[in-house]
Amino acid sequence: MKVAVAADHAGLDLKNMLAEELRQQGYEVYDLGNHLCDPTDDYPDFSEALAQAVSEGRVERGLLICGSGIGASVAANKVPGVRAGLAHDTYSAHQGVEHDDMNILVLGSRVIGPALAREVVKSFLEASFSGEERHMRRLGKVKAIEQRYLHQPECTVT
Repeated sequence: MKVAVAADHAGLDLKNMLAEELRQQGYEVYDLGNHLCDPTDDYPDFSEALAQAVSEGRVERGLLICGSGIGASVAANKVPGVRAGLAHDTYSAHQGVEHDDMNILVLGSRVIGPALAREVVKSFLEASFSGEERHMRRLGKVKAIEQRYLHQPECTVT
């Protein structure tokens, strides 16, 4: 499986650790940054790069990390086709994929420790979308919302 990873300065160490472990487990890992600790970097830049990779199908899943995970999640979800979820427990990580077809897992490096992060990432990557009728129906409604907002005409002020 192709997995993209990205993080701002707050998530850099956790990203590097998880990326290396995923490579050792046989995942094809694409590291989209940050590659050095720069306290002036901004999570939206890394969120967008990773979300684009997922949205365009260059990777199957994404792992995105910032300090709390909240900002990165908000930013990633602005990209069409992205379903990024913040999860700090194994149930939410696999349920988000199984029920909601979540394609990006977001972690907060200041919230979760390395051992639990490993377990959460494993649950996320090993999960599959169920395809059950109720989950398909709900996912269809989510995609319809996205489409409605993608096609709104721009407002001009005169």
